[in-house]
Amino acid sequence: MPVLRSRPVLRWLVPATAAVAVIGGGAAIGTFAAEAEPSLPPRTAAQLLVDLQTSRLEGLSGTVVQRADLGLPPVLGLVGGNDLTTLLTGTHTLRVWYSGPDRQRLALVDTLGERDVIRNGRDLWTWQSRANTARHTTLGDVANGPSPEATPSLPATPREAADLALAAIDPSTEVSVGRSATVAGRDAYELVLQPRDSASLVHQLRIAIDAKQHVPLRFEVLATGSDRPAFEMAFTQVDYRRPDADQFTFNPPPGVTVTEETAERPAAGKPGHTEKSGDQQVRAVGTGWTTVLVARVDGADGNKPAGDKPAGDKPAGDKPAGAGPDADLSKLLGGLPAVSGDWGSGRLLTGKLFSVLLTDDGRVLAGAVTPERLYEAARG
Repeated sequence: MPVLRSRPVLRWLVPATAAVAVIGGGAAIGTFAAEAEPSLPPRTAAQLLVDLQTSRLEGLSGTVVQRADLGLPPVLGLVGGNDLTTLLTGTHTLRVWYSGPDRQRLALVDTLGERDVIRNGRDLWTWQSRANTARHTTLGDVANGPSPEATPSLPATPREAADLALAAIDPSTEVSVGRSATVAGRDAYELVLQPRDSASLVHQLRIAIDAKQHVPLRFEVLATGSDRPAFEMAFTQVDYRRPDADQFTFNPPPGVTVTEETAERPAAGKPGHTEKSGDQQVRAVGTGWTTVLVARVDGADGNKPAGDKPAGDKPAGDKPAGAGPDADLSKLLGGLPAVSGDWGSGRLLTGKLFSVLLTDDGRVLAGAVTPERLYEAARG
């Protein structure tokens, strides 16, 4: 995706600020078809949390549907045709297979073709049918799983999304039990997580948990002020039998171009340290649901629309207007509303579940928070 390749910090911020939201999409979202509420023995929120943490899944295969209505402005259409806008629009259907931590497969089929990620021991394959290209990564540390750079950073199943949500539970979160449901033909309890801080744009996270297998079957995110999910992902079909081994064998199709690489798992960063992405540094302001990520982009003037740059400030060799990654970014920023305050000035991107502030002095601030919380962090 041109904009994200040219701005590594933006590529980092997209999954970090909307890890459970910016995936799938669709303006014509509707909640998954409701079925009669099953009668289940009462269970407390604490019991459901224990169920999730102690469940042991030997195998699974199924179909997952992802939908979202993030309330993003039409300006994002100006940078259409790249992977970022693909993630923010449309309804996505995925097939998933799981046979332990070292055998997993994900297949996304949409209008752009099929994209597969297959993990089989030390072998990690990614394949795109549209370009008929594949990448084969030999993993260096099987015991700890693939390196973060080798695997998708966005959740692909309700369980992955639930893991991210459960990691956020602390005193800032109210945990309760919702209504029971039937998902993919399975009776399920519902665990509800609700931020206590009013600056959070997230109203509730709802996780439907299989009453017998204790596996998350549905994951929903409701934005503040709405009773409809801004994002939802759910199994529409699930089978708990271990998939056949051949599901995790990649057979390159005729004419495929294969890139070979080796991935060594990098050393884990220490808590509280500033993370780096390329030449950018990313730091966190605040904690819990209202954390704001702050980064500085190389070249402060690169954050301004092309029309805001002084004449004669164009370096030799620059691409003509309307071409390349910088043009994409300029079109995006130029269509966003201008904002200013005692923190400075810049452009603001808002959705139902997140806000992003790009300041004229070269900073990017993002979080699942109100713009006011971004302005507060920008003053620091």
